[in-house]
Amino acid sequence: MGNITIKDIARLADVGIATVSRALNNSGTINEETKKKILDIASKYHYIPNSNARNLKVSQTQNIALLVKGISNPFFADMMKEIQRQVNLRRYSLIIQQVDDETNELDVAMELIMSKKICGIIFMGGTYNHPEEELIRLNIPCVLTTITLAEKQNSEFFSSVVIDEVKESKKATDYLLSLGHTKIVFLAKSPFVPNTTGNMRLKGYEEALLQAGLKFDPSLVGDCEYTPSSGYSAMNRLFSKHKDVTGIFAGADTIAIGCAKAALTSGRRIPEDVSIIGFDGIETAEYFNPSLDTISQPGIDMALSSINLLFDLINGTGKNEHITYQAVLLKRGSCSLAPVYK
Repeated sequence: MGNITIKDIARLADVGIATVSRALNNSGTINEETKKKILDIASKYHYIPNSNARNLKVSQTQNIALLVKGISNPFFADMMKEIQRQVNLRRYSLIIQQVDDETNELDVAMELIMSKKICGIIFMGGTYNHPEEELIRLNIPCVLTTITLAEKQNSEFFSSVVIDEVKESKKATDYLLSLGHTKIVFLAKSPFVPNTTGNMRLKGYEEALLQAGLKFDPSLVGDCEYTPSSGYSAMNRLFSKHKDVTGIFAGADTIAIGCAKAALTSGRRIPEDVSIIGFDGIETAEYFNPSLDTISQPGIDMALSSINLLFDLINGTGKNEHITYQAVLLKRGSCSLAPVYK
């Protein structure tokens, strides 16, 4: 067998890739018998570590990379500023790289590691569901922030700073239900496939309805981009099909702003005729008229935790950790008791 990989060794030893990595790097806790088995296989098949990965620490500079999916999202703006400030305070340089939704961020990361000799990465936005061997090959500290993680993702090789998307979306829907709304629409970006942000927030919406004894109606779900214009168009389509809607849960504040305009344009009053709640807690939603209720994520705190985790890993003073923050329901005046129609 030529060019044997960590994945090959894991298969031959009938263990996980994480276990192989610990054995080869003589780190972490591992059974001595298992460790010997792995090392024997590596020796038998002449396993050679990736030379680029082995030499990275020697050639690394004081460069940090911030890879962002959805860089135009207003919620990310303050987080990016805080990350930039914290990196500057530590006299490091920050390289900000936009990553398209269809692009594999780990490929982009590897290119930056080789060309810019970065010593740490923060991934922001999107969904992470890559095989663990792809992350192992980066061989530098990584923090995933505001990213939706696959449920069975091996979290041993990275740190994360997130919120519970399902729980917080259920909180928003529960709030509308508590006000007496039963005809509630939900809007977010499709496809609603497992582990995407839109799907996780849809799941919270569904769970709240079912818990309240209401049947989930797919026709009350609107597909749109995370922009006001797209939210406006999607809400108009929903109003044309469901004129009796009284509650709107928008999967992002940017969508909520568009929904609010659609409601006002149609002659509906907010919150007398229709209640609206968004998600994220961006400043613009507060200054819309009326100010929009929202599920506010603690973006600055999440940014600070991401930086602290990353530099602890770079300095060898910490280990990978996973932090889940609580979001806050902000009541600003765009939700009220459901109207009673005779």
